[in-house]
Formats: sequence, C-alpha cells, structure tokens
Amino acid sequence: MTEREHQSAFARDIVRLLQFAFTNGYDSTFGEAQRTQEQQKIYFESGKSKTMNSYHLRKLAFDIFFFKGPKLLSSKEDLQEIGDYWTSLNPLNQWGGNWGWDTPHYERHV
Repeated sequence: MTEREHQSAFARDIVRLLQFAFTNGYDSTFGEAQRTQEQQKIYFESGKSKTMNSYHLRKLAFDIFFFKGPKLLSSKEDLQEIGDYWTSLNPLNQWGGNWGWDTPHYERHV
C-alpha cells in the first residue's frame, strides 16, 4: 500500500469513528491534522510533542475533541469506548489515550 493509499484508508476510518461517536451520543470538534516541520519543531522544543517524527507530518494523524453535552471529555476513562472502537477498525490504528497522555490523538502507523 502506498502512503497516499494509507492516507485515504485513514480518512475513511476517521469518518467511521465520527459516525460511531455521533451514534453513541458524543459530539466533536476538530483539532490538528496536517502539520509542518516548522510547527512540529515548535511543539517538540516546547514539550508539547515527544517526537520530531509525528504522523501529523504524513497526514496520518488527527486530533479530535469529543464532548458529552457541554462537557469536553479528556480522560482516558471517558474516551476509552471511542479509543477502543478506533483501534478495532484497523490493526494499524493507534489511539494516544493508550499512551497515557494524548487522548485527542488518532493515528495510523505505517
């Protein structure tokens, strides 16, 4: 599979994730998807990112913020259902909440 094909499959899985969330009573807003090297460097140097090899640079990561009513959900416990669904869609999918810190982050490892 080419990287562009992985990007398309990733985008389709994001749609499935959002449909699952909406069906199960969640609402969402978008965060970051594609990121430049310059922005990644700023995040890395400030401690907001732990790597210079973010999947955002390859269009294979997306930050999505989920809500129940007016409440922004940010804990792993609040988002485990969504994270589990994401990882069930494809074995290449990873959820940042499983790393213990980046709950809005959904990515595909290739």
